[in-house]
Amino acid sequence: MKTITFNEICDAVCELTEACSRITPSCGAAMKAAYEKESNPNAKFALEMLAKNAEVASRNRLPVCQDTGMAVVFVKLGQDVRIEGGLLDDAINEGIRLGYSKNGYRASVLDPIKRVNTRDNTPAVIHVSLAVGDKLQISFLPKGFGSENMSALYMLTPSAGIEGVKKSVIDAVRAAGSNPCPPVVIGVGIGGTAEKAMLTAKEQLLREVGKPSDDETLAGLEKELLDGINALGIGAQGFGGYTTALAVHIGKYPTHISALPVAVNVQCNAVRMSSVTL
Repeated sequence: MKTITFNEICDAVCELTEACSRITPSCGAAMKAAYEKESNPNAKFALEMLAKNAEVASRNRLPVCQDTGMAVVFVKLGQDVRIEGGLLDDAINEGIRLGYSKNGYRASVLDPIKRVNTRDNTPAVIHVSLAVGDKLQISFLPKGFGSENMSALYMLTPSAGIEGVKKSVIDAVRAAGSNPCPPVVIGVGIGGTAEKAMLTAKEQLLREVGKPSDDETLAGLEKELLDGINALGIGAQGFGGYTTALAVHIGKYPTHISALPVAVNVQCNAVRMSSVTL
């Protein structure tokens, strides 16, 4: 058995929170490509400002966006790992608390009924899956709610077919409009149950922006949907132009014979993510 301590996990998560101050390299590359192909002057200006904002934030260790999100954490826990000194969830939440406080990131988490702020951006939303081996992989995805609020779930019947899936995704992006600060990245989950489809959609946001699915059918659907979404003409920050979405990432899971769940999770232009393996 491999022993990993509570404090090691806490320190690692604290460091991961610094992702709030930088967009991922793949997001930066996608934004640059969008700028170069854009002909709409207002959209081009918006893309230029987004790129400058990201550069200033990274250089000065400032939040890329004032909404440093709700901390979403994905964990792959090796079955040969033993955690010493406390519970995994507690270690992660302590790391989030320390990281957000140390870096001066906004505390945005509160009780959903009383609307009383927890004042340290905890608790995180934590998803744990078991893996073979003696390693612990932690991925941190700060999810702002201008985009998260645009999430959608469609419980289609099988007769809706692939055309129903495509219509649902494009309808969700059309309804979101400029609210999620486009250009966006769209995570799509197809199949499973209602909650599994939503989780599958969220997991797709961990991929490098624009990296196609390993599944040839899904990769083709990703390209088709990206073209369809960009044809909507919403564009960067809602100013029109070519790029409404930087990428569409799709995952699937087997579902019931009488169901066709489709979940859409929207990520804003500031794709922030970090990962560590202990």
